Amino acid sequence: MTVDKRVMLVHNSAMKQAKAMTVRLSEEQAQALEMVATVENLPVSDIIRAAISTHIETRRRDPGFQAGLRDRISQARKLLDR
Repeated sequence: MTVDKRVMLVHNSAMKQAKAMTVRLSEEQAQALEMVATVENLPVSDIIRAAISTHIETRRRDPGFQAGLRDRISQARKLLDR
């Protein structure tokens, strides 16, 4: 995975009010992630943030995800209207 430097600028500017989270990885995943970070010469946290942003953008463009999101919003509105 090559990290797009433009994506990293967006991540870094959005980090002003960052929320700390814990992610548990298998040993294999952790080693692979550390290797990617080493090759990319970036912190592991930057690699993780870039991967999460890419995943979110992919989901946002997915018609099935959008339909599911609209359904959730509709359910929430019905609950609030009661």
